[in-house]
Amino acid sequence: MTNKKLKVVLAYSGGLDTSIILKWLQTEYDAEVVTFTADLGQGEEVEPARRKAEMLGVKPENIFIDDLREEFVRNFVFPMFRANTVYEGQYLLGTSIARPLIAKRQIEIARQVGADAVCHGATGKGNDQVRFELGYYALEPNIRVIAPWREWKHASREALIDFAEKHQIPIAKDKRGEAPFSIDANLLHSSSEGKVLEDPSLDAPEYVHQRTISPEDAPDEATTITIDFERGDPVAIDGEKLSPASLLERLNTLGHDNGIGRLDLVENRFVGMKSRGVYETPGGRSYSRHIAGLRASPSMAARCISRTS
Repeated sequence: MTNKKLKVVLAYSGGLDTSIILKWLQTEYDAEVVTFTADLGQGEEVEPARRKAEMLGVKPENIFIDDLREEFVRNFVFPMFRANTVYEGQYLLGTSIARPLIAKRQIEIARQVGADAVCHGATGKGNDQVRFELGYYALEPNIRVIAPWREWKHASREALIDFAEKHQIPIAKDKRGEAPFSIDANLLHSSSEGKVLEDPSLDAPEYVHQRTISPEDAPDEATTITIDFERGDPVAIDGEKLSPASLLERLNTLGHDNGIGRLDLVENRFVGMKSRGVYETPGGRSYSRHIAGLRASPSMAARCISRTS
């Protein structure tokens, strides 16, 4: 009787860390890896992840790349806005709200391919590990979860680079040193943390900001828009009907151009640590301030008017 090979569905970005995890699953667990890459509007091409996975030995039929932008905004972001859900009274949950969707799709793929386990790349000191795993277990209570950052012995960036070189995983020049800060992004937001941001007494350097212009560079006159709603969700801007993802993209552009959506926050993590994050949510912040009937910012003076249909 032959032992069945472990099959694992990995949340795979195509970046260095998840590529190392992919190879680690193959070498440590002798696993057949199925990769899942979600396009959530992070602003990067997702197709290169397919080529990277194939190069690392993943079968073409085991590579899943899904455009989830519309589902993300329609079924996750908009309900979150309707509930007025914020963390610690300020943060619009840009990273958090994407994790249940990724977990949901991973479980769907695991069922489809008959996988034994799912795997994520979240560290053992942050909140994402909890978000992913609660999602997995809520949908498939008996699923096995593999969390490499809580299991492997790689204790430094140098150890990861050594592992990558040993297994011929391509390393971009800008990935060889310590990154000045880390970024997570999707259609709703970008978040930056670590390194140059670790001292909360220092202002974040301007180059950290990915999606907004500085308030000092924003126009000195108001930008006025109208938003139409149906059943509590926005459906049109200035009378133009838009899909959920397209509408959020439009609000992102308006927010960017008016310097709206920056947040610098020292927050609490689930494991008891505190972390400083620099968040940019130009479309979401424009929307939430609009709903509250507030001016977007005293220095930018972008303004919204709504009508409900």
